[in-house]
Amino acid sequence: MLYYLFELLERLYKFPGASVFQYISFRAAAAVIISMGFSMVFGARIIAYLKLQQIGESIRDLGLEGQKEKEGTPTMGGLIIILSTLIPVLLLARLDNIYIILLLLTMVWMGFIGWVDDYMKIFKKNKEGLQGRFKIIGQVLLGICVGAILYFNPDVTLRTDVTPLNEIENTISVPESKNIKATLTTIPMLKNNEFDYHSLIAWTGKASRNYVWLVFIPIVIFIITAVSNGANLTDGIDGLAAGTSAIIVFALGVFAWVSGNVNFAAYLNIMYIPNVGEISIFIAAFLGALIGFLWYNTYPAQVFMGDTGSLAIGAVISVIAIIVRKELLIPLLCGVFFIETLSVILQVSYFKYTRSKTGVGQRIFKMSPLHHHYQKLGFHESKIVARFWIVGIVLAVLTIVTLKLR
Repeated sequence: MLYYLFELLERLYKFPGASVFQYISFRAAAAVIISMGFSMVFGARIIAYLKLQQIGESIRDLGLEGQKEKEGTPTMGGLIIILSTLIPVLLLARLDNIYIILLLLTMVWMGFIGWVDDYMKIFKKNKEGLQGRFKIIGQVLLGICVGAILYFNPDVTLRTDVTPLNEIENTISVPESKNIKATLTTIPMLKNNEFDYHSLIAWTGKASRNYVWLVFIPIVIFIITAVSNGANLTDGIDGLAAGTSAIIVFALGVFAWVSGNVNFAAYLNIMYIPNVGEISIFIAAFLGALIGFLWYNTYPAQVFMGDTGSLAIGAVISVIAIIVRKELLIPLLCGVFFIETLSVILQVSYFKYTRSKTGVGQRIFKMSPLHHHYQKLGFHESKIVARFWIVGIVLAVLTIVTLKLR
């Protein structure tokens, strides 16, 4: 909204300083400050309101040290993250940008599904919350919507033959005639590393180009569902999900910045994605919201994000990765989410397998997800979180290095 206001003031009245709102770098910096400030200042009031309404976490006794002390800690704190992201985005971003629209849709939709789950747990006294199949249905519907828009919308284009411009500014455009519609993505660490999803069905004949969406949309659904649930599983101890997500979001911000800038894209020899630089404002606001939320969520947590936050965080991260054509890097960049999810899959699968063979189920880990395994080994949760953050930072650095490593 402020973007359009200052654009009008600049065009009609030559208002001093109004042109600064045309720069993505300025608006991204402002978004970080506003989101972080809002989450830290108003976060305390939101937490107080949650306490007043007795919206507290109901803890299942898993035999973990310090677990019972968390009983009654306010949950649904994901509302802090969502509000702290939406406010600066609505103020500072171009709301006609298709990528901004997609990210707003993703955050609000998955935040709503998570809110329904938390509401049922707290107010309906249903410990299971929203049934798993309804969560999956919500994620699938979002995946269909995101995949269809990215595939069919004419504003979603890219360029692989990038020629650098004289000035390094995100606002400089490239002739539309050079932009192409393609289902290309990036294969990390390979030269000439573009992969076209069309190649998966090219063997069916010449008409296959018209049916790539039958492959592309299910892949988008799978990615959104996997990352969203991965973030949800990671949200088990104070500060783990929010801190890990902040590291991932920062790395995605680097990818969005270079992919949306002609000069950087040309220098790094990566595909240029027109108009994608605008999501830097969303990413900056999202990062600030996560950091501000950590103020209250680090050990000992004053608030939990609940499914309201974790489902939305995972979905937004996955959609950003798809938008910047880096979804194949998700297993590396989101390695903490990946290993947490894998630990649950391995634990359940091995238990069922051994029970069917011997009649007695056996476990690989003392408890899953993986962070609970380390708690069972006697590690304090703050140490577990710090070490997971360090792993996340290493993975983020390795992911960014793939921009030049081929």
